[in-house]
Amino acid sequence: MDNLAYSDPPVTEVIEGKTYLMSPRPMVGHTRVASRIYCIFDNYLQGKPCIAFNDGIDVYLDDKNHYVPDAMIVCDRSIIHRDAIYGAPDLVVEVLSPSTMKHDRGPKMEHYAAAGVKEYWLVAPFEKTIEVYLNRDGRFQLDNIYVELPDWELARMTEEERADVPTVVKVSLYEDLFVDIKDVFEDIDLFR
Repeated sequence: MDNLAYSDPPVTEVIEGKTYLMSPRPMVGHTRVASRIYCIFDNYLQGKPCIAFNDGIDVYLDDKNHYVPDAMIVCDRSIIHRDAIYGAPDLVVEVLSPSTMKHDRGPKMEHYAAAGVKEYWLVAPFEKTIEVYLNRDGRFQLDNIYVELPDWELARMTEEERADVPTVVKVSLYEDLFVDIKDVFEDIDLFR
């Protein structure tokens, strides 16, 4: 029998005033990708004013919308409190899961944009894609979709076609922050 005194409380999110129990612990591939993104952000941000956070930190956008992003960057340190982030991070990453994808693409995305999140990533681990949205007047617009194609597919493409496949994300917050998707999806196929 498990000792319930040592079990973690369930992770919840509040979307438009309704509480949702997060899916069971994420799969290894989901956690691996979220951790890789966090590490890339954190390594780059050493000594800079912005701070990277990984999964498990609550974000309170307002009284009716509380989320737990998979990774984020916060530049306004005044919104960082001991127990949570109170306000809009500058960049939010959501790694898609079948049970949460509808919310990540729907109301959460809308609320993040309205609150002032500047950049929003939707990451599909096994599809090896990163959709990057930029905030334009309180709404997210798709900036680009980055994909790591399998070798067999790249082999069928012309050199020009391969050159047109975007594989390095330029993070809008910094002029010199680039994320190669090969680094994000490193070893992901081991966790299928």
